[in-house]
Amino acid sequence: MKSNPYRPAAFGALLTAITITTTAQPAPAAGTPNPYIQMEKIQNTRALAGIATKEGRQIQPGRLFRSGNPAFATPADIAKLKAMHLDVILDFRAESEKKSTEQPFASQFPWQADPVLAGNLAPETIIPMLKRSTPTQMHQFMVSLYQQFPGTYQAQFARFLKLAEDNKTMLYHCTAGKDRTGFATVLLLSAMGVDRATVIADYLASNRYNAAGNAQATAQLQKIGVAPDVLAPLLAVDPDYIGAAMEVIDQQYGGMQHYLVDVLHVNVEKIQQNYLEPSTHAATTNP
Repeated sequence: MKSNPYRPAAFGALLTAITITTTAQPAPAAGTPNPYIQMEKIQNTRALAGIATKEGRQIQPGRLFRSGNPAFATPADIAKLKAMHLDVILDFRAESEKKSTEQPFASQFPWQADPVLAGNLAPETIIPMLKRSTPTQMHQFMVSLYQQFPGTYQAQFARFLKLAEDNKTMLYHCTAGKDRTGFATVLLLSAMGVDRATVIADYLASNRYNAAGNAQATAQLQKIGVAPDVLAPLLAVDPDYIGAAMEVIDQQYGGMQHYLVDVLHVNVEKIQQNYLEPSTHAATTNP
């Protein structure tokens, strides 16, 4: 596969310079799990609890969480994180996406880094790229990035899933909690036996939970000449993006099960045992 010279971590570095605040989200329909955790300064924070497998078993509450960058958490946010009793916070960001001011957060939590797409580009590189590109080019740029996930970053995602094998209560994140974190969640949910339609729906939910932050980023970058329609593909998640990664898994690795077991060497049975409710508590209908 042709290597892409750009990295999604590049846009993460750009986002670190943008002030984002979160907003309250509407409650889900009655009878459906509410994954969203309202935070003041942590974007796209969600629990995986309540997601059901093909057999109707649900992910246990209080075990698995995902988010955008938590480093600028307010005291109220930190209290919520401490109440999760996390064994580990896993950070997929590149070093250049981080700031020295994150150290106070790091001192309070078991925060470990395993960068995905560490060949980061600085904002002074990516902003000119945005200014000279079209929406179609940015869409294809994102597709090509996702095509790299299954092959180039196997070691990082295998280590992430090893934490799940080790039964860790964990929060994992990148900058916006949508691309690297989104793909990691696709793998984790697939390992637990969640059907593909549910996996993709969970992935696409980042568009809803990031909507307010995306609007803020768009307004700020428009002031320096970045067109909103060019920026939009980088801020969004899209069926084409995750579909491109899954197509690589299906065509090059023989499908998700083979990829997890034979390529990443994941013990899916152990992960299911760790995080799923006992089968006697399974729902009576499958998703």
